[in-house]
Amino acid sequence: MGVWGIWMPGFCQFVTGTILFIGLTWLQVFSKSPALYMAALAFSAYGIHWFAIGWNRYRGGDPRTNAGMTVAFMVISAMGATVFFKIADWSVGLLFVGLFAVYFADFFAAIGLKLGEKALGLFHVAVGGWLMYLAYAVAVDFALGYHWRV
Repeated sequence: MGVWGIWMPGFCQFVTGTILFIGLTWLQVFSKSPALYMAALAFSAYGIHWFAIGWNRYRGGDPRTNAGMTVAFMVISAMGATVFFKIADWSVGLLFVGLFAVYFADFFAAIGLKLGEKALGLFHVAVGGWLMYLAYAVAVDFALGYHWRV
């Protein structure tokens, strides 16, 4: 689990965030949408977070140290929800609400509450499913000109 946490979500999200930041600032190849800056921040932060989680799991570290970080990631998730709901992209705003719920449950799981662990599992499955739908819809929309995004 640790190695997959480092390389799949960690590396991929960090690279995506870096590409967005460089494209928005240095190369100016993307539109100057405030939502893209939020996306770049979220991809970068979540990518770095996955590196840390993966490394911690790989080394068999204590998960209780994650409790403090969940608060920071709830703030990032709330920022993302605010930005994407404001621009009327409710499908991505809903993703950030789900991420907020994941980190909220993760806080209680990290301090050892069994209900937090069960809630964390539920939110992981729900948010993961929604994220897979969004990734599929964006890829199909882009590649085939469909309009699956909600």
